[in-house]
Amino acid sequence: MSMSDSFDDIISAIQPGPKPSPGNLPGRAVQVLLVGCWLLVCLVPILLAVDGIELAAGKTGTPGTLTVVSCEALGQGRYDCKGSFTPDDGGAPVPVDASPDSEAGDVTRAQLTPEGDRAVKAGAAGVVAALTMPFLGVGGLGFLPYVIMYFLGVRRGRRAAVVVGFVVTALGTAGVVAGMVASYS
Repeated sequence: MSMSDSFDDIISAIQPGPKPSPGNLPGRAVQVLLVGCWLLVCLVPILLAVDGIELAAGKTGTPGTLTVVSCEALGQGRYDCKGSFTPDDGGAPVPVDASPDSEAGDVTRAQLTPEGDRAVKAGAAGVVAALTMPFLGVGGLGFLPYVIMYFLGVRRGRRAAVVVGFVVTALGTAGVVAGMVASYS
């Protein structure tokens, strides 16, 4: 094999293939299944985060102070943290699970879950941290309108759908980064 043959192989590997024609698209049933799965993957994190957002915002749970007592390394960067939650109303301290991104000795405003087994960071930082997964879901939805338009063969407005997709995905990414920073600060 000569050098020019190797170069031709590399060039042919990175050149885009033929544009799929309508006959090469998956059938309607598969398209509906793909869009349904896409929606499921992006909407479930939003729905599952509602309780955490309400808790961090103070709508549910008991307000108080969380003191992280210990964090045990579980390996591979994972931790199991335990804390002591002292309610604002002066009740007795309650042993709770703390966020795994805590460090022993951390003292923060928190909300105790209604079950009384876990405390999460309260206030603006807690709400932003609780919004991490919903922002991921929103970011994942960014290009879904374009894909639906492509499947339906709609040509008009696809360029705008791509621009909106970039904006929504960028906002989702910014929200995820802000949530991660709020979680670890």
